[in-house]
Amino acid sequence: MRKVDVSIIIASYKNVSILKLCLDALFKNISDEISFEVIVVDIESQEEIRDLVLDNYPAVRFIPLKENVGFAKALNKGIKNSCGEAILSLNPDIIIRKGSVERLYNYIANHPEAGIVGPKLLNFNGSRQDSCFSFYTPTTVVYRRTFLGNSFFGKKSLKKFFIRPKEDKPQSIKGWLMGSALMLRSENIKKIGLMDERYFMYFEDVDWCRRFWEAGFEIVYVPQAEMFHYHGKMSASRNIFSLLFNKMTFIHFLSGLKYFIKFKGWKVNLKKS
Repeated sequence: MRKVDVSIIIASYKNVSILKLCLDALFKNISDEISFEVIVVDIESQEEIRDLVLDNYPAVRFIPLKENVGFAKALNKGIKNSCGEAILSLNPDIIIRKGSVERLYNYIANHPEAGIVGPKLLNFNGSRQDSCFSFYTPTTVVYRRTFLGNSFFGKKSLKKFFIRPKEDKPQSIKGWLMGSALMLRSENIKKIGLMDERYFMYFEDVDWCRRFWEAGFEIVYVPQAEMFHYHGKMSASRNIFSLLFNKMTFIHFLSGLKYFIKFKGWKVNLKKS
């Protein structure tokens, strides 16, 4: 298998139009400065998506999965079948801008201390999305997903949770980056491990960043690399009853519980950063 600079792994799930926009942007906006491959792992694979990829993007490697195995397991499947010096985990609702992949790759290739790097995420009106966060506490999960986030203590807690880094240069983050677009060196994944497949959805990016961070690597926000992010916020209901009736919110709480049990709490020794 021929080695490339970057393997771009996309875990797709039943949205052909968004995947098409993502793939079009990749092949349009990545220059010859780096070599790359694109791998689409199609969760609960559909004929429409298979035809889109195979008929229109012959350079893309297509891996169909019969069942919905969750995001972490799908991404790991792509990583195991990749040949890049670096891995770019990319959600299908990401539209890259020119130079963004190259800037992430150049940074991580020249900074061995960087374990995971991520871009600036933008709304389609050009405003910046929050993508840098402090590590979760149990109350953070509650405040983010219920009306209690509007309380005095909720607002105070969430203000600490959202990290607003400067935009003039790359910055090491004492926390985690949103998993919609993350780049890592393949050799470091072999050291630290793949995404934890116990998370069906949510917290797999938090867990990954924490494991890299605790192993002595930095988590770095690179604002010079910009990508548009649709970000549907399927679990973002703030109704207290959403825990019972919103499936995605319930999955978020369940993943949070798995995370706190795994790390035996939530306290992180930030002196390592």
